Amino acid sequence: MIERATSGLTRVDLVFLAERIERWIRFGQIAAEEVHDRRRRTVMFAPGEIFAFVRWRAESYGTVDSRIAILRAVRPGQAFTTYPEVAPGAEILLDIHGWSKVQAVLEAIDSVERVGVQPHRAAPDYWRHVGARVGVGLPARAYDRARHRAFKLRRSFFP
Repeated sequence: MIERATSGLTRVDLVFLAERIERWIRFGQIAAEEVHDRRRRTVMFAPGEIFAFVRWRAESYGTVDSRIAILRAVRPGQAFTTYPEVAPGAEILLDIHGWSKVQAVLEAIDSVERVGVQPHRAAPDYWRHVGARVGVGLPARAYDRARHRAFKLRRSFFP
């Protein structure tokens, strides 16, 4: 029965193995959740929902991999890109790796929240902008209320 209720949702597998592997959601409105055990769970997002997925992995010598992706869940039949731990896939708005760049993206997310906008409601183009700028080592422009208002107006005319 759960399978039928969640069939049109984008699934993200999360894991927490202390000091080894961490996969977690930084933001996004979760539509459903399945807890497998105390270390593993699957969260699901409705079509069109934007979310941030953080992946971190370490070994005996320290951090091996750190990544953040901001993804948009797709509607059934819509084109998508496959992404690790995300089924069936999603539209990739931002995909950054390397701890210093991941930190820059996390700071951009924090700055959107300081403006009073929930990051999953911010303009998707802003997340593309952040990915492009941070990806080449440049600071992203700030997200402000005027930019958010312009996004909402565009969306009301072109849904």
